[in-house]
Amino acid sequence: MSKIENITGKVAVITGASSGLGESTARYLSGQGAVVVLGARRKDRIDTLANELIKNGGKALAVETDVTDHLQVKKLVDAAVQEFGRIDVMINNAGLMPLSPLEYLKIDDWNQAIDVNIKGVLYGIAAALPYMKEQKSGQFINVSSVAGHTISPGGAVYSATKYAVRVISEALRQEVKPYNIRVAVISPGAVATDLPNSITAPDIAEGIHKYYEQNAIPADSFARTVSFVISQPEDVDVNEVLFRPTVQQL
Repeated sequence: MSKIENITGKVAVITGASSGLGESTARYLSGQGAVVVLGARRKDRIDTLANELIKNGGKALAVETDVTDHLQVKKLVDAAVQEFGRIDVMINNAGLMPLSPLEYLKIDDWNQAIDVNIKGVLYGIAAALPYMKEQKSGQFINVSSVAGHTISPGGAVYSATKYAVRVISEALRQEVKPYNIRVAVISPGAVATDLPNSITAPDIAEGIHKYYEQNAIPADSFARTVSFVISQPEDVDVNEVLFRPTVQQL
C-alpha cells in the first residue's frame, strides 16, 4: 500500500475499535504509518488486533474502554499520550443502531443509544480536547450516519442521536478555532459492520440484516474516507463527508 501524505507518525485514538468501522480504520491507518490506540469493551479483540498490527511493523496500544463511562474514555486518551507523547486524531466511532418504532417502547434501547452515540462522543471530546488545546493542534472525527441526515419509521431515536453528533460537531468546530483544531463528521450509509446486531426488535432486525446482506459495502470504504480527512494539510478542515453504497436510495 503506497503511503498517503500527512498520516505517518500521527497518533490516532479510535473508539469502537474491536470490529467493523473501527477495526478497519485501525488497520488502514496503521498501514499508512499512523500510531493507533484502540478502545473497545471487547479487550480480547483489541489485544489481538494490536498484536497483529505490531507484528506487521506498526505501533499500537489496546485499552479496554466502555464509552458510556467518561473515566474510561479519559483513561484511554491519557494512555495514548503517556505512551506516545501526544494525540493527533480522536475518532469517536463507537455506536449502536437499535432501530424500532416508538410504539414498541424500547426504553432500555433508547437509553443505551443516547449513552453510547451521544454521551460517548461527548466523553471523547472531553478526554482529548485539553491535550489538543495545549498542543494547539489536533483533529476530531465524529461518526454520524445517513440517519443523521434523514428520518424513517423505526429510526426516531437512532436518527436523533446521529443528528446530535452533527450538532455537537459543528458547535465544537466553531469553538476550537483559537486552538488550530479541526473537526469532521463522517456519515456512512449501509456499511458491512456489526451494527445491525444491536437491533433488539426481531421483525426489524430481520429486514435490516437482509438489506445489509444485499447492499452493504465493505468497512474499508469508511477507513479510506477517514484517511482522506486526516491527510489534508493543516490549513484544510474537511468538516463533513456523507457517503452511501451506490445502490442505496435512503
